[in-house]
Amino acid sequence: MSDSALPPQDKEMTLVQHLLDLKTSLTRGILAIIVVFLFLFPFANEIYTYIAEPLTRYLPEDTSMIATEVASPFLTPFKLSFVLAIYIAMPFLLYQLWRFIAPALYSHEKQLIGPVLFFSSFLFYSGGAFAYYVVFPLVFGFLSTTAPEGVTIATDIAAYLDFVIKMFFAFGMAFEVPIITVLLILTGMVRAEKLAHARPYIVVGAFVIGMLLTPPDIISQTLLAVPMWLLFELGLLIGGYIVKKRGLDKDEDDVDYDEDPYDMPESQAGQQRAQATSSTNSQQTSTTQTQTSQAIQELDQRYADQVDDDLDWDDEFDKIDDQMRKLEREYQARKDQEKAEKDAAEQGKKEDNQNGDTSETAEKSSVDIADDKQGKPDNQKS
Repeated sequence: MSDSALPPQDKEMTLVQHLLDLKTSLTRGILAIIVVFLFLFPFANEIYTYIAEPLTRYLPEDTSMIATEVASPFLTPFKLSFVLAIYIAMPFLLYQLWRFIAPALYSHEKQLIGPVLFFSSFLFYSGGAFAYYVVFPLVFGFLSTTAPEGVTIATDIAAYLDFVIKMFFAFGMAFEVPIITVLLILTGMVRAEKLAHARPYIVVGAFVIGMLLTPPDIISQTLLAVPMWLLFELGLLIGGYIVKKRGLDKDEDDVDYDEDPYDMPESQAGQQRAQATSSTNSQQTSTTQTQTSQAIQELDQRYADQVDDDLDWDDEFDKIDDQMRKLEREYQARKDQEKAEKDAAEQGKKEDNQNGDTSETAEKSSVDIADDKQGKPDNQKS
């Protein structure tokens, strides 16, 4: 493959270069996490106190959170610092991922990656903030009032941290719905109109996801499902706007009837419907031809360096066929020669065996004759 035929870069990268690039990206990502963790760990207890504030706010005055395991007072803040370091370093980690896959992307794809990385990070952090400032106070306020009489609420610090991480992750991923919706529309995998028609299923799916990812209470489930639905609507509007602005979506039903066909004579209504149908078909045909010609031109420009127009491909294929036939004849001749040599060797072995048998028979005959001659004089003497 020629170097200029590679779409994204000027030169083709070898496997070793890809592995070295991957090593560099992974090393930088791990170093970023370690640096952020070393900065956060001295303040681990203060950070945990801040994270636990939505729960401790609703605990009775004479109770507090507890640690049921020996190492929990140390390992729980340690775990919080490490997970928080990953969350904070996430934009840099996504940048390293983009840096690794960038050589395989075209220019228009690179232009799309930047906004996607920025808004995906922003929405993920927004989901975590929404969970902390809106969902946690409502959920803990509700759950603290449902404890039976005589039951003391004393939440384990490790269990609370696991709950918080799960909720942060759930709301962070739920807030990525607009990104997914816009990408589906821009890549042409689905049209905005089809997504709009599937709105009832989207709403039901949002509540199902809320039921699976949140505690078994209606408040947290609703607070996850409703933002997912609203963010889906936002992504639908943004995706449809971008498609229309770029001219990627052609309205197929742009025929405007000024009059009702049923109020006109039958022949006139039929003619108008026929004209509308023919104009729509002609628009569709012209659009399809334009898209096809653009795709062919793009393909020709992308892979032009891989094709040598001066070659006569029929002659080249004929030469290849001749070479294949020649190789087949040579192979068959070698097989025949090997078979002839094998047959000659077997024939020689047979002749050697027959000569050996003849010599043995002759020796036996000579011995018998000698014995007979020796026996006759003995008989005459006697």
